[in-house]
Amino acid sequence: MGDMDGRIALVTGASQGLGAATARALAAAGAKVAVTDLKEPDDLAAEIGGIARAQDVTSEADWAATMDWLRAELGGLDVLVNNAGLWLFKPILETTLDDWRRLHAVNVEGVFMGTRAAIPLLAERAHLWRGGTAIVNLSSVAGIEGAAGGSCYNSTKGAVRLFTKGCAKELAAARIRVNSVHPGVIDTAMGRKLIDDFAGAQGVGNNESLAAVSAAHPLGHLGEPQNVADAVVFLASDRAAFTTGSELIVDGGMTA
Repeated sequence: MGDMDGRIALVTGASQGLGAATARALAAAGAKVAVTDLKEPDDLAAEIGGIARAQDVTSEADWAATMDWLRAELGGLDVLVNNAGLWLFKPILETTLDDWRRLHAVNVEGVFMGTRAAIPLLAERAHLWRGGTAIVNLSSVAGIEGAAGGSCYNSTKGAVRLFTKGCAKELAAARIRVNSVHPGVIDTAMGRKLIDDFAGAQGVGNNESLAAVSAAHPLGHLGEPQNVADAVVFLASDRAAFTTGSELIVDGGMTA
């Protein structure tokens, strides 16, 4: 038996990277997994025996439709993984208001709308599990410490961190646990873009940039998507039944 047997999970931003790895890990642990992204991740759904739909996490109507779809197709929801997110690396003087608003719309407003939309479904099934139901929000080490050129991204991920803590206290009575995961630089398309952006900002080659970013992690290398996926599965399961409002840092020691 798996840690997630019988549970229904939704992972947003699941077409690649951490979202895809998390969906696979939840399915491997026994969950029935629904996956969404701007382009319907139907290949992933077929691979893991789940379901998929296209979803814009910045749309309130899309969130309502996604909850209706989950109820109709799977019978409800036990785990929400707010994973969809954007990355931006720009000096503050080069960051436009449109940049700021777009990043906050996806990284912060999407998490807010998803949480709010999912609460009724999560509350309905919380009695089924020893640890209740769960929301796991993907933040970042950037939600814990600042970075030059990362102020806009820092703002969004810091907001997710504290939104998570407030929700954890508010939703405890409904037996809905809310936690955040804070990855360091992970070897995904987004992680590689960070390395490219750093190379451009520092005027160095990509190999030199990769070496510098890797060295920023005391373990000496980038993380793997599975490292983060495993953390999400733990927080979603009854193994974390007494864990809410926490920040699980998966960063190779970067913030130690």
